[in-house]
Amino acid sequence: YLYRKGKTPRRPPPKKPSSTQTDPVGVYCRVRPLGAEDEECCIEVISSTTIQMHIPEGFKTNRNGEYKETQYSFKKVFGVSVSQMELFEHVAKPLVDDLIQGKNGLLFTYGVTGSGKTFTMTGSPGQGGLLPRSLDMIFNTISPYQAKRYVFKTDDKNGMEVQSEVDALLERQRRENNSSVPKTPSTRLKVDPEIADMIKPEEACKLEGVDDDSSYSVFVSYVEIYNNYIYDLLEETQEDAIKPKPPQSKILREDQNHIMYVAGCLEVEVKSAEEAFQVFWRGQKKRKVANTRLNRESSRSHSVFIIKLAQAPLDADGDTVLQDKNQISVSQLCLVDLAGSERTGRTGAEGTRIREAGNINQSLLNLRTCIEVLRENQMFGTNKMVPYRDSKITHLFKNYFDGEGKVRMVVCVNPKADDYEETLLVMRFAEMTQEVEVARPVDRPIYGFTPGRRYRNQAFKDELLPPLPSCELTDPHDDLTLPRLIEALQNRQRIKQMMTEECNETVNMMKSMLQELDGNLISKENFIQEQNGKLLEKDKIIQSNKAEIERLEKKAKMQEHKIDILQKTTKIFEDDKRSLQQELETREQRLQRELSEKRRMEQRMNGVISDTQFKWEKECERRVNALQLEMQNKLWVKDEKLKQLKAIVTESKSPLRPEPPPRQDRLPPQRSISPSPVPTTTPVRPLHRRSRSAGGEKWVDHKPSSNLDLGTVLQPVIPNAIQVSAPSEKALSKCDRYVLTHQEVASDGEIQTQLIKGDVIKTRGGGQAVQFTDIETLKQELTAVPRYQTCSVAVEMRAGSNMGPGYEHHGVTKRRKP
Repeated sequence: YLYRKGKTPRRPPPKKPSSTQTDPVGVYCRVRPLGAEDEECCIEVISSTTIQMHIPEGFKTNRNGEYKETQYSFKKVFGVSVSQMELFEHVAKPLVDDLIQGKNGLLFTYGVTGSGKTFTMTGSPGQGGLLPRSLDMIFNTISPYQAKRYVFKTDDKNGMEVQSEVDALLERQRRENNSSVPKTPSTRLKVDPEIADMIKPEEACKLEGVDDDSSYSVFVSYVEIYNNYIYDLLEETQEDAIKPKPPQSKILREDQNHIMYVAGCLEVEVKSAEEAFQVFWRGQKKRKVANTRLNRESSRSHSVFIIKLAQAPLDADGDTVLQDKNQISVSQLCLVDLAGSERTGRTGAEGTRIREAGNINQSLLNLRTCIEVLRENQMFGTNKMVPYRDSKITHLFKNYFDGEGKVRMVVCVNPKADDYEETLLVMRFAEMTQEVEVARPVDRPIYGFTPGRRYRNQAFKDELLPPLPSCELTDPHDDLTLPRLIEALQNRQRIKQMMTEECNETVNMMKSMLQELDGNLISKENFIQEQNGKLLEKDKIIQSNKAEIERLEKKAKMQEHKIDILQKTTKIFEDDKRSLQQELETREQRLQRELSEKRRMEQRMNGVISDTQFKWEKECERRVNALQLEMQNKLWVKDEKLKQLKAIVTESKSPLRPEPPPRQDRLPPQRSISPSPVPTTTPVRPLHRRSRSAGGEKWVDHKPSSNLDLGTVLQPVIPNAIQVSAPSEKALSKCDRYVLTHQEVASDGEIQTQLIKGDVIKTRGGGQAVQFTDIETLKQELTAVPRYQTCSVAVEMRAGSNMGPGYEHHGVTKRRKP
């Protein structure tokens, strides 16, 4: 590659083919026969499109079942009995048809070393390969329409030019004079005995329907890519036995159509298949080959044989080639014989051979990488860059994969078991290559000349002009040839004069006819002028009508514009009205909801207020009654004490005086005082044991500070209990039992009190733990009843419960409904 300092100017993007249709890469498989009959075979042809890989015996044991039998499908499979002719019919013949029709093509053979690639491409005497058969078909088709030598000329920029026949003749003479050995037709057509009889006469083929109004010329070039360098195999080098000059490598360039080509490569114009194949054989002898353990003549380079077909249309007379560079159509067919991939361990390569094998494998690996990236971009829609420039072989043919022509590949395989691993890799690459789509090339344009120009010109010459006699002088005393030639030329001159006179008469006749037509045209012109005057008047009327129509159209457009504005305004007002109505309805609904919510809230608050008022009235009444009862009890106790004191006093003074009756307003309520004997000592209230739980147990009474005092009549009383608002280790260490007073709101909205009891247990670590054993529940219900209504209290004991401190209660205070 060439590297320059600074920035490289940006080139325009390459042109893309206008055709959107694509075709997959055509991959064919050819199986060569085994070298020995007793040799193990690992490939079996199942059908015309499928082969199956069999695992050799050694791989089953050595690889621990890593390999498995797999089938691979191709466009067509050619077995060992398929001839070279049949292979050409299916693979290369369609590409030759496209070449003559002005389309490009690429055909390359791929496989491991010794798989038959070179035989498939070149062949042997009597069994010509794809290359000699392609050349034979091309010249069998275009031989009658070939241009003379040097009429088509290369411009060294991958393009073609057309020069006149006189210039072509001068160039032929100049080249023949510069040659040290004069070339005669017999020496030019002398064929190398090594390449004689490549194709049998009965196997020759020809394309029908070729354009006979065009001239054709064939150019061939032959290069090889060795160690990633390009060398011209047709380049003439001066032999120097003392200090031989090494061949110079060529570089790749891009022409004005963004097509890659080998710059400075010699392109030889050939006029027959024998001459073209002789040029190929001259370059084939320079190709790099070497003797390895696997192949006696192993190719150490990739060879590329390029067949370039230039065609240009004949002029309008069908006599000479049209000298217009834009009308030249150039198509090319590239036949590539890739070097075989190999493992250096099997070939026994050393030194230079190892480097050659490494470069071959690296270029083939880069070809696989390019195919993989192309496949991934097409299947998954990615836009990864294809690494064409990493190798010369892929860089040279990048245009074919971008849609400049059809691509075909012949995969050659050797069925012997020793090549199983390499063949397996070749099969996987071939299977992946079939999934790559290449854009279909577009058809060349058809020229605007009438068809059949060549045959009309030839028939005209044969009919009017007598053929010239032979002008070859074989004897200096020949007196017949020159008079005969002079007589023929005089006859041609006489015919020319007669034709000139006939042409002049025809011209005079045409002039008189034109004069008559001029007179008729004058009268017709006067009539046309009158009609034109009338047309002008009509045009004025039409113009005035058009102006009126335009005015009315403008007015109509203005009215339509106003109507549109009014319609838009009306629509806006309707939308505003609709939105306001919706907003009004929404607000009304919200107001109704708020009013209903307010009424419900008022009812609820009234109920709460009435309940609270009744509750407080009841509480006040209860407290007043309790206070009255307490005061009455105190007054009764006081009266009792006074009575006793009075009795003591009266007894000491006058024992015979009777005790006055007690006042009725000092008696305790709901009690009747019966007469009793006069006490002699001070009365003492007897002590009563409350319950069996008041034994030697000591309790921790845990009452949170957040508990409410409900004023319940039944309250648990625990004697000698330690009352705490939060449990502590110190309090638990002094007690045996634990009780927690818990309040919560029940489902009906009333407060429910729970006494959660448990045993205090000492732990192994020296601490205390509480094990809960029972729950006592106290629930109070308040119901509105008339004031001063008596009520009954029922206490319901839970069956089987353990009586706690003082007592255990599970009661519901109820009031009777009025």
